Amino acid sequence: MKEYTVLAVLSVGLALLLDRWLHTMLVRKGTFWIAMGIMFLFKIPSNGYLTGRPIVLYNADHFLGIRLWTIPVEDFLFGFGLITVTLVLWEYFVTKSRAA
Repeated sequence: MKEYTVLAVLSVGLALLLDRWLHTMLVRKGTFWIAMGIMFLFKIPSNGYLTGRPIVLYNADHFLGIRLWTIPVEDFLFGFGLITVTLVLWEYFVTKSRAA
């Protein structure tokens, strides 16, 4: 089973559900996508360095084997989920504290 693939896809799904459930709707905002682009611009060289050396190794049994440069596609999915959840929670709590 491709555990890393399943978990990466789940992280994206859960991040999108959390965005909708908390009514932050960040994924509908252009500023979110600009921020995501900037973060991935920094992720690509740092993750590429770690996976290209190889400092970080992946077991081929646990991911699809599809890579962009040297980076497994699952790293991009997981990164999207992780960053999105962080931004959604940040936006939710900032908005909630301003309303109080």
